Amino acid sequence: MLFNLIQSQMIYGTAWKKEATATLVEIAIKEGFRAIDTACQPKHYNEKLVGEGIQKALNGLNLKREDLFIQTKFTPIGGQDPNNIPYDKNETIENQIKTSLEVSKSNLQTHYLDSLLLHSPISPYSELLKAWRFLESFVHNGDVKQIGISNCYEMSLFQKLYEDATIKPKVLQNRFYEATSYDKELRVFCLANDVEYQSFWSLSANPHIVNSKELLQLSQKYQKSPAVIFYRFLVEIGISPLNGTTSDIHMKEDLSIFNFVLDKIDIEMIETLLL
Repeated sequence: MLFNLIQSQMIYGTAWKKEATATLVEIAIKEGFRAIDTACQPKHYNEKLVGEGIQKALNGLNLKREDLFIQTKFTPIGGQDPNNIPYDKNETIENQIKTSLEVSKSNLQTHYLDSLLLHSPISPYSELLKAWRFLESFVHNGDVKQIGISNCYEMSLFQKLYEDATIKPKVLQNRFYEATSYDKELRVFCLANDVEYQSFWSLSANPHIVNSKELLQLSQKYQKSPAVIFYRFLVEIGISPLNGTTSDIHMKEDLSIFNFVLDKIDIEMIETLLL
């Protein structure tokens, strides 16, 4: 297996794949991905096709459901297409989450989820905490193994949620970019509290790093592409990057991050690019 849930992993992201979703998910698993990220958000994801791709791959490779890490999200009303919401917007937040989870399990053809994320914080905080308490109930009854949150960039908010939670968030999934100073404080908190920090837009938001002279030099040194060097760097510092490539060639290349390590001095040099 390519990953340990306690350690960093490479996660295949399924956003914006549209009608190609099932084929790409199947290819990703065949190439070696064992962690899949999606969302019950028809606006950006085709979760049903994610499930079809997973089943084709499982059958084709003779894998078991437990060989995969499947993660989806409950997306609040503000993040949904008003013409295609997968739950009744007039229901309570608890019933919205309950319906969303049932839709996700049906779409993904699984009786449990490895990870369920709140796609974004909810205001006011009392509503966020109410939603979180309900997410906790799914861990208690076995529908979900762990819960977390995405698009949460305020240290004070995440820390308060962590402190108030009975079942602590196990995942924080954020855009990894300069505008938030690469979540330095949040990542320190995550490392100290056994929270997996997952990054998305890791390459697309950082062309100035991926195309830098420093990464080009490391590319020659390790005989890997600058993108692979950067992905390996993220894993080295405790980040689980999402990877949304549609190229099977890049899938192979990117998964090669588990076949080498960076020298400490090279890690420190790349870290200076995040300042």
